Amino acid sequence: MAKGANQKLKLLYLIKIFSENTDDDHGLTMKEIVKELDAYGVSAERKSLYDDFETLQIYGIDINKTQHDRNVYYSIGNRDFEVPELKLLVDAVQSSKFITQKKSEELIGKLEKLTSKYEAVKLRRQVYVHGRIKNMNESIYYIVDTIHEAIAANCRVKFQYYQWNVKKEQELKHNGTFYDVSPWGLSWDDENYYLIGYDSTAGKIKHLRVDKILNINKIDERREGREQYNGIDMAEYARKHFAMFDGKEEIVQIECINSLAGVMIDRFGKDVHMRASDNEHFIVSVSVAVSDQFLGWIIGLGSGARIISPESVTGRMRDIGRRIQEEY
Repeated sequence: MAKGANQKLKLLYLIKIFSENTDDDHGLTMKEIVKELDAYGVSAERKSLYDDFETLQIYGIDINKTQHDRNVYYSIGNRDFEVPELKLLVDAVQSSKFITQKKSEELIGKLEKLTSKYEAVKLRRQVYVHGRIKNMNESIYYIVDTIHEAIAANCRVKFQYYQWNVKKEQELKHNGTFYDVSPWGLSWDDENYYLIGYDSTAGKIKHLRVDKILNINKIDERREGREQYNGIDMAEYARKHFAMFDGKEEIVQIECINSLAGVMIDRFGKDVHMRASDNEHFIVSVSVAVSDQFLGWIIGLGSGARIISPESVTGRMRDIGRRIQEEY
């Protein structure tokens, strides 16, 4: 049989055919495989295909053979990703606010190519989140890449930082002055991506929303703040800073009803210090950056939780209560 123009690509097309058209529940007969190859301009005979399957097995591609009634079916077996793993990845992409809707669709499309066309349909149905508010900053991938490059090169970055105004317009902070930051890491907290870096002007570690960064560039100056960053436990840092808002770090004692034990462990971890107050209450001691966001979280727990110390924090909570009473 005369070889087609794409004959040299036969094995590659076989991989593509198996990957897209077969899985544990779907296989192809030898006749169907020949037909699929023909569509790519590749001729094949049964005997040569047996040899090809053996070559693919040696390469590491698991080709399964099953028989139903009088028909023999061939399919790809083990893949790099199982369908449940892909569902988790697609779910993470679709539900992440910092990834734009356009990029989410692109990434999910690429993930779908890691399984068969039959399983790909299940992935779409599994994870669609209606009405999810997504980020609008399409350049976030360039920003993240620049930050990683700067970390690898041990250099600093300069960028502008914005906030939204009441006209729904981007408004540059500090009149557009460029931030000069030594990047040390990236953190994903509360569905947002943060740059963790040392601000030389402020002389401290800061966290900044990646999606609010504009016009970022690497600068040929060595990073600063290594000692300060090395002294931070990032997991602990995220637990202390509610929604990553800054505040004075203090040891706060909270009295809670027993049914809130799980809430406290979910937020502060299993190692959080808890002791019984009476038969119905316990006291939890935590180190947190005291911010309005933290106090709002306590208020959201209703009558089941109250701050009992220190006085500086209970006083601040009373002030919030008075302000709410006056306004409502």
